[in-house]
Amino acid sequence: MGMESGVRRHRPVHGVSIGIVVLDTSFRRLPGDVGNASTFVYPVQYAIARGVTPQKIVRAEPENLLGPFLSAVDELVALGVDGITTTCGFAALYHRELVEHSPVPVASSSLLQVPFVQAMLPAGRKVGILTSNADALTDRHLEAVGCPSGLPTEGLLPGSIIHANNRSNAATIDQAAQEAEVVEAAIRLVASDPAIGAIVMECANFPPYAARVFEAAGLPVYDTVSMIDWFHAGLKPRRYSGAD
Repeated sequence: MGMESGVRRHRPVHGVSIGIVVLDTSFRRLPGDVGNASTFVYPVQYAIARGVTPQKIVRAEPENLLGPFLSAVDELVALGVDGITTTCGFAALYHRELVEHSPVPVASSSLLQVPFVQAMLPAGRKVGILTSNADALTDRHLEAVGCPSGLPTEGLLPGSIIHANNRSNAATIDQAAQEAEVVEAAIRLVASDPAIGAIVMECANFPPYAARVFEAAGLPVYDTVSMIDWFHAGLKPRRYSGAD
């Protein structure tokens, strides 16, 4: 069934509920990365935001990059998906425009989880945000998806291996080295504020390391994959059978 009005949609592709707007990259994406289809236990459909690199989306103004995102949304809707997400948490900056443009729901950024996670935490605890670029994540990104400002935030250090691999579109990567960077950033984040009660990871390249971050930080960890799994559960509810 389609999402617009509950009527059946004509579509060239069937059996895919989730559409993913992927940035214009060719670096290796590991299982667990949103850009690796094997991450998901259900089928997903990709469309590329042409010309939008990680470097551009982290630094650019929204009017410079919105067009490619809208075109990718149109492509996915035309294929027949029921909901759309992206492979970059910084797409939060375009959330309102994407939602206004798309006839199906859009979960633009893992940062959408921040208010939800914050609401679940015990009194006096707060969400910590783990991001690829802490200096580039602004209040504008947070406000666009309903996040409170002033939350503790930590990112990768200058000279990051992950940043270098993404910039160079590395075909091979040192997974252990990348994992170490993310875990070290998580440890810095938790050490920065003892009131942190859960971590939300902004970057869609971080989910392969979520289990290690959980082990190192000792806190609940939420990422883009956890958001998409929740999103998919509403678009394709599980069927139950059998007597109690």
